[in-house]
Amino acid sequence: MLGSLIAEILVWQVSLSALWLVLISRLEPLEVFAGLGCALLGAVAAVAARRAVSGW
Repeated sequence: MLGSLIAEILVWQVSLSALWLVLISRLEPLEVFAGLGCALLGAVAAVAARRAVSGW
């Protein structure tokens, strides 16, 4: 159970981070760290929302 949760968050994290990197115009360290942080928050929110809807 915990492994699948971590894997799902990781997939969302990678997907959202890739989207962030495509959309920003400059690749500065602060921009990258901000994007990774926002992507992690979005990943956790997406997993929590999916599990709330599915009744898990």
